[in-house]
Order: sequence, then C-alpha cells, then structure tokens
Amino acid sequence: MTRWTREAAQEIYDLPFNDLIFRAQTVHREHFNPNEIQKSQLLSIKTGGCPEDCGYCNQSAKHSTGLSASKLLEVQMVLAEAEQAKKNGSTRYCMGAAWRNPKERDMPKLVAMIEGVKAMGMETCMTLGMLSPVQAKELADAGLDYYNHNVDTSERYYNDVITTRTYADRLETLDNVRHAGMKICSGGILGMGEETGDRIDMLVTLANLPEPPESVPINMLIPIEGTPLADADPIEPLDFVRCIALARIMMPSSHVRLSAGRSDMSEETQALCFLAGANSVFSGETLLTAGNPEESADAVLFRKLGLKGEELRYDPAQFSRVDAAAE
Repeated sequence: MTRWTREAAQEIYDLPFNDLIFRAQTVHREHFNPNEIQKSQLLSIKTGGCPEDCGYCNQSAKHSTGLSASKLLEVQMVLAEAEQAKKNGSTRYCMGAAWRNPKERDMPKLVAMIEGVKAMGMETCMTLGMLSPVQAKELADAGLDYYNHNVDTSERYYNDVITTRTYADRLETLDNVRHAGMKICSGGILGMGEETGDRIDMLVTLANLPEPPESVPINMLIPIEGTPLADADPIEPLDFVRCIALARIMMPSSHVRLSAGRSDMSEETQALCFLAGANSVFSGETLLTAGNPEESADAVLFRKLGLKGEELRYDPAQFSRVDAAAE
C-alpha cells in the first residue's frame, strides 16, 4: 500500500487539468468499469435534535434552522422505504440517524433494520455518529456491510467547523468499525471555507488509514440558512473535479461517491466528475434533509453519458486502455 505524503498528493493535484484527468481515468479503468455507476439510497431514520455543533448541519440542536426533531422510525417503515429503493435500482441502502452516538435502547431496532434490508439482497450502510467497539461488533454481527463516518475536512481546519467532538474521536470510530469487520465509508465536505491544502490533507488522511475506505463520499457544501456556514463561498467546480480525480488516484480501489451538492451542479460538472473517477451516487430526491436530483433527472443524464447501474459485468481487459474504443 502506498504511503502518501502531502507533497506527493499536491504534485498530482497541481498537474495540468488534462493530464490529471487522463491519469485519473487511466487508474479508474484499471479497477472499475468506466461506464458503471453504483447507486445508493439514503434515508434519515432519526432526524434533528443532534447535540453536535457541526457548522454545516441543519440537524444540530444548536442551530436555528426550523427543522423539527423526530424519533427513530419504526422498523417496518424503514423496510418499506428500502423495498422501494430496490425497485428504483439502488443496490445499497444507507440509514442515517442524527445522534452523537446510538443509545443501547436503540440497538435492537437498528439490528432489525439491518437484517430486514439484508434479506432483500441489498448492501447495508448506517451512519449513527460515534461507535464503541461493542456497538460496532453488534452492528457487524447483524450483517451491516458499511459504516459511514466522515472526517469532514483536514485535521488543521476541523475545529473551525466542529467543536463538540475531536478529529481523534472520528478516527477512533473508524478504527472500531474496521476492527469489527465492517467496510468503511468516509469522506468529507468541500466548500466550507477551507484552503486547497486542507482538501488535499483530508484525502491524505483517508488514503493513509491502515486500509483506505472502500467508499469515499465527496460532498459539495449545501449552504443552509441558520447554520454557521450558510454564507460560505462556494468551491469552484473545476477545483471540485480536481479533488475527485485526486481521490481516485490515491484510492484506486475505492468507490468515489459524488454525494451532496449534485442538485447545484451542471450536467457538465457532473460529467467531468465521472470522467475524473467518481463511480457512485445517491439516488432519490432527498439526502437526509437536503435536496438531491430526482430519479428522472439522473436517468436523463446517465442516458446522455452512456452510464449504467452495477448490473453490468466488469471485464478489466475490455477497459484497460483509454483509447480501446477508438481501436
């Protein structure tokens, strides 16, 4: 496994744009079908009232965003939503709860949700905040495939965004998840006022974990009124694409997910992200509480780009050369 330095990652990031995209697409074709997109769907199973103060989040009880808190959904409601997601083509179902960490009284319901979604033949993912080693093992034993816990940004910039838990807390949860035998979904958010170096450092942190995350969501900040980052300057689209390309090069075997913010991206920006190595999206009209492109919009875009779902079988030899189609 490559041990990345900030300097090496920066050198790649600073390549001429065409060279960067060519390199990222070449790496992508060595590991994935370049015309295949993994579709996940995300459901908020417990919304609002979170005690954390994440500056981007409208679910924090510390921010006045008008969002009402709700209780944990009933198991059958979650399973009904998962069944519909499967019919819409999703192969992974993600369930998120606005908690600092799950309480023991909630674990039986969470286990039942995991078991029910697994019985439908879909992969399962949850994001529930921090996990103890015991909780991580209980979720793994229930069959949870992925656990999402983003590092959000660089360690340097982290305290400018969140003060109620530390960067070390996040890395400890990732360690607990990995030791329990689950796969990791971890990425960050771009456009929170961070510098380019912070974006690169975040990717270096992820790539240098003992095992890089199998799934790396890259989010574009959705500014939400009432949150401290409501007036953050947006990231330039080409800078965002550069980060996607760098993630693909540094973590070649990981799914790089084009996550929050797609509703504000042009078709051209999304196409460049897919060209740069993004090969996963969230489908459905809502990401927890934020908007997301409708299924119909995605279908139109994917049809224009010739992208299909994961039902395609991957033959690496077919896509080993960037110019294979021309030949």
